[in-house]
Amino acid sequence: MNTKETILKLIPEQGILPLYFYKDTEVTLEVLRAIYRAGIRTVEYTNRGEAALNNFKAMRNLCDTELKGMYLGVGTIKNGEQAQAFIDAGADYIISPGLVPSAAEVADKHNMLWVPGCMTPSEIIAAETLGAKFVKLFPGNILGPDFMSAIKELFPNLIFMPTGGVDTTKENIGGWFKAGVVAVGMGSKLISKPLLEAKDYAKIETLTKEVLATIAELRKG
Repeated sequence: MNTKETILKLIPEQGILPLYFYKDTEVTLEVLRAIYRAGIRTVEYTNRGEAALNNFKAMRNLCDTELKGMYLGVGTIKNGEQAQAFIDAGADYIISPGLVPSAAEVADKHNMLWVPGCMTPSEIIAAETLGAKFVKLFPGNILGPDFMSAIKELFPNLIFMPTGGVDTTKENIGGWFKAGVVAVGMGSKLISKPLLEAKDYAKIETLTKEVLATIAELRKG
């Protein structure tokens, strides 16, 4: 199985895609260790700010030496140059906040998964035309589970994940799964700025375990 197929299976199996950015490299790596201990095997690191690329290279090195089976995605890729830079740094897949044909093209050239952010049926159709298999509904809190329910049948060959404002509560996550998403992208509600600043890795690990347990429970139910 190639990496693209692996990721297309792994994110739905995991049910959550944690995402974060922090400028300090050491904090970035400790968070990666914490969510790995919690059971996470793929994460999205957000391309935000000048430190992102260097931090990502350090994350790649950590995964290759210590965190076996961890796949690294990179988010907020807004053009082909950024996509190429992170692919060169060892990204396993590329996520965009919108529809970015140049990023799709670069990912395609490397036979790599590209996940576009979409918020209208027209954008989703355009994404599908560009070869997308997996679409990020963004911003999730603006669109809501009702949007997912309404469009699901139009796109039988695509899988969906909301990102932006997804909460850690059973009600919120459950609403999205019931509407038909395969996973939820979770950033600041899980790996919050106060926890990052406090370097509270134990709390990040605990919260991540709790969310994974909630998803497992919802799926049983």
